[in-house]
Amino acid sequence: MSFGAFQALIGVITAIINRNANEMTGREIWLKFATWILLGLEFALAADLLRTAVAPTWEDIAKLAVIATIRTMLNYFLAKDIAAFDAARQSGGNPPLNPV
Repeated sequence: MSFGAFQALIGVITAIINRNANEMTGREIWLKFATWILLGLEFALAADLLRTAVAPTWEDIAKLAVIATIRTMLNYFLAKDIAAFDAARQSGGNPPLNPV
């Protein structure tokens, strides 16, 4: 995820320097960063599952359930945003500001 943040920062700086910082450029940068966030969340959830599988207690299982629910919701809404952006980009229109 750090690489994604660095890539997004470079994208923003490049857009500002090239003076083409518009909504579409910003959404493209967000799309790339959101993809890295999704990947990072998947790895973090897998790590939590493995940690809990070693020596689970009921408290650990409850915490894992809450964490998994929150991360699943984040993944769902990020994936929905990415899909809406891709559909708008392929149709040639402007991406929605808030597709949720």
